[in-house]
Amino acid sequence: MKNIFTLAFLLFCLKLSAAIPYPDSLKHVKKKPAATASHHTAKTKVVQIHTDTVKALNTAAKPGNENMIAALPSKDSTKQAIVIMKKDSTLSVEMVDMSSNRKQKDASTKKDWYYTLPSITYVPASHVAAKEEAPEPVDNNPSITSLIQLDSLRQVVIEEQVRQANLRKLILKNEQVKLAAVLRINNLDSLKLQLKITKSDTVKALLYTRIALKYMEYDTISNADKQLRYQNSAINYTLLAIHEYSTYNDSVGLRDCYTDLSKIYYSQKKYTEAKWFILQSNTLSRARNDTPNVISSLLSLATIKSDIKDYTLAMGDLNEALQLSINNRTPKTELEVLKSYALLYSTLQDYPKEEMVLKKRDSLVDSLHKAEQAALAKAAALKKKQDSLLKKKQYLASLKKSSKSASQPKVASL
Repeated sequence: MKNIFTLAFLLFCLKLSAAIPYPDSLKHVKKKPAATASHHTAKTKVVQIHTDTVKALNTAAKPGNENMIAALPSKDSTKQAIVIMKKDSTLSVEMVDMSSNRKQKDASTKKDWYYTLPSITYVPASHVAAKEEAPEPVDNNPSITSLIQLDSLRQVVIEEQVRQANLRKLILKNEQVKLAAVLRINNLDSLKLQLKITKSDTVKALLYTRIALKYMEYDTISNADKQLRYQNSAINYTLLAIHEYSTYNDSVGLRDCYTDLSKIYYSQKKYTEAKWFILQSNTLSRARNDTPNVISSLLSLATIKSDIKDYTLAMGDLNEALQLSINNRTPKTELEVLKSYALLYSTLQDYPKEEMVLKKRDSLVDSLHKAEQAALAKAAALKKKQDSLLKKKQYLASLKKSSKSASQPKVASL
């Protein structure tokens, strides 16, 4: 009996020892802090990536950074273009001060509907230090179980791609036909009538631009009131075109609209607005590596800065334009730059330098004239050579024809 009690006690002790957790059984519990630590490390890395990106963008946006393309001057950084809708449903642009106190005050005084035109900034891809990795895509499609199923899926994908390509071609062809029809319209009333029945955004943008260009012929009008009405109408339709172009990111259309607005405001002697819009055009041209339009916008900037007596910055714009024209070997553009140099030196009353620039311009004109004469002479010589070869071929062809007719046997008539 004593042995039975002893055996039962030993069994109870064994069960109790099995219920107590040992350090080896706690290994899975100790792994959780490690996972939490890795989660904190990942968060730290993400924060570090964001910090590095912000630092890179701030470094690129510094005024002294030479790699920043078309950075705005520091004294113009507080100006912003505000588009206002007037009571007569026309649009106009006003420049407001974007400092904290002045911005709120200016915004509170605008009783009509308005919106802000964003200033365009171009940051090269090399300035962005790091980017967050995109999450891996999750495939929720059912698994493919046979090669026959895979081939059928491939065929469906190919057919869909062909259908989409044909649809894109058809849409593009229809848009091109519509745009060509708009380009053939030259009457202002016809353009406005076409605008009422058009639903396509691309055609609307072109119509707005064409109507604005018609109103930009205000230089031919002698009546001052009518000229002002034409200028305001040109601004209104150009702003409408900007709204359409911005919906599908047409940088060429936006650039041309900004250039046109700068010309109108310059003719109205609103130099702040003219300077702001030509800076936007310059930035878009640089982003597209469009050197001719970059030079053109730099010349316009130099003219505006010269009129507001900012001669040092105007000279800097002309220096850059001259260097670009020389590097791209465009002598006709270089002539325009030298002409702007002469006008600036004349404004500064630096007549010796003006005379030197004019002499350089005359020398370039002579060299261009000689090059054109040489090209014409070369073309004339080539044409003469081609004419002589053609005459020779015709002569040889006539000889062969006559020799064939002479060699044919004559049939005697009875």
